[in-house]
Amino acid sequence: MTRSLQAVAYRRPSVLESSAGERRLGLETSQGATPMGVKDHPRFFAGFLTSPQVASAGLLAVADVAAARYYQRQLRASLDPVVTGNGDRLRFESFSGCCGVYARLDVLAPGLDGGEVGHGTTNVDVNNPLREALSRIGSNDPLHLRVGPEELAVTTLDGPVVEKKVPLPDRWLRGFAEAQVIAAGFDLRAELPAAEAVRFLRALPRGGGRGASAGPRWVVPAGRTLRPTTRPVPGAVCLPGPERLIALQRVLRHATALRVYGPAVAGAASAAGAWEAVLPGMRLTLTLSPDASRGFSGEGGVLDALVTEEAAEDAELISVLLAWEPRIDVAGLAASSGLTAERVRAALVRLGTSGRVGYDTAEAAYFHRELPYDAERVERHNPRLRAARTLVEAGAVALDGAMGTVTADDGHVHRVRDEAGVLSCSCLWWAKYRGGRGPCKHALAVRMVRRGGAAVEQGRTRVDGGVR
Repeated sequence: MTRSLQAVAYRRPSVLESSAGERRLGLETSQGATPMGVKDHPRFFAGFLTSPQVASAGLLAVADVAAARYYQRQLRASLDPVVTGNGDRLRFESFSGCCGVYARLDVLAPGLDGGEVGHGTTNVDVNNPLREALSRIGSNDPLHLRVGPEELAVTTLDGPVVEKKVPLPDRWLRGFAEAQVIAAGFDLRAELPAAEAVRFLRALPRGGGRGASAGPRWVVPAGRTLRPTTRPVPGAVCLPGPERLIALQRVLRHATALRVYGPAVAGAASAAGAWEAVLPGMRLTLTLSPDASRGFSGEGGVLDALVTEEAAEDAELISVLLAWEPRIDVAGLAASSGLTAERVRAALVRLGTSGRVGYDTAEAAYFHRELPYDAERVERHNPRLRAARTLVEAGAVALDGAMGTVTADDGHVHRVRDEAGVLSCSCLWWAKYRGGRGPCKHALAVRMVRRGGAAVEQGRTRVDGGVR
């Protein structure tokens, strides 16, 4: 697994201060992307939180996920949350070290008062002393929030900085991208009122670690609540590793409802899902991978969007038209770019692989942000994508109508068939997952050749070197 050392630097630690009867929460920013280009310590907001207790609990929940591993807990992880200013809201995002839980706190316009929200994305410092201070907020007295340096510090950025260096695995970056793509396939499945939401969440197991969840769990809407079911009946929602929802406990007493999102039931295989706590002026959403031991990084949802030069060119065009919108209008982008809506959606998926868009299940729409990491290496280092390109470059792919064959370096021939637009394969990967974790490397290689994604002769089958 490829790793790099991610360095983030802040002007000073984030802090919660009290003076002259006023509390001030200063969240320090690192280097980030803005409409004016990359800036050191951008400033996104200075104003008041209308629900300080709720916002503090939500921030702590996002920080909990950033510092957590819900599988193999003996390994530590701590990556500062990402903050995005979308003009009308602030979004705080994090991803667990085990790559299985994505968290996002959306502080909406009703949750903010007295200041304009800027545009851009960067890391925000959430240190241990700040966490302790936030956990002690016990009243809804006015709380001033500043995201970015003090007004004076904006023009005087010389001097010492607080620097953190943390390992950043490719798997973590791939998972961050996959979570957005998978969530785009969710629909609202259930909505529980506050009392039922509290009752349901408090009854969930709080264990965890290796072996915590023996197989997928399922729940089904029943009136105003959810009840467990032994099988994935129509309308059911998978709840894989329920102990991973523990971060919702932070905001439980403030929640006005709980919304549950997921894909349509397809067989007995476990599935990802999103759990959203509706809060005064904000939302906290946790998206869970299909299993506690199975992170988002291996789901393969982004691979089809990476195999052609056309998709790369479309993504480049669409990226120029983005402007930190809180809700990306696909039809508007199609009209502005001259592309079809289908090609715009494919371009957005590709942009998601480099952290340039996220997906909001509550609004069923993408939003613009720029992750402050070298996330483009997700595409370069994706193992299946890299293996498929090796097969294509080696001339291992031959096409014959709706079927393609891929000859591995051991002489074994894999047969890839097109079944209503879905490529199936005779390999062990397809037999095991049946497309549930994206296409295999052989199907990707056939799709590359069919779409003209590489300059090769389609009739060549001899392998001079490749992968099995």
